[in-house]
Amino acid sequence: MPEEELVELKFRLYDGSDIGPFRYSPTSTVSMLKERIFSEWPKDKKIIPKAANDIKLINAGKILENNKTVGQCKVPFGELKGVITMHVVVQPSLAKSKTEKKLDDTPRKHFCGCSIL
Repeated sequence: MPEEELVELKFRLYDGSDIGPFRYSPTSTVSMLKERIFSEWPKDKKIIPKAANDIKLINAGKILENNKTVGQCKVPFGELKGVITMHVVVQPSLAKSKTEKKLDDTPRKHFCGCSIL
């Protein structure tokens, strides 16, 4: 049985700096990659994800889904060798931000200034 070929990935952050490169099995999931990025995230950055789910990975112009494997996400450029760069975007989940917004809203009085002629 042939040995599984590892895929070498690095992750480009918003400011142009990189995390990695790291070697992954083609059966590793995108969710596993996000956990690794979250644990390796530089603490001196202005933008820091609060959880691994706040991280979005982009490869070949597509946002990668958590349940996909590295093997499924590879761009089919024949037998292209070398390090694959994936772009990282920090985007807080919408459910959290909506909840936080509701807590921050103060009650407001609404007045209508309409006049019907």
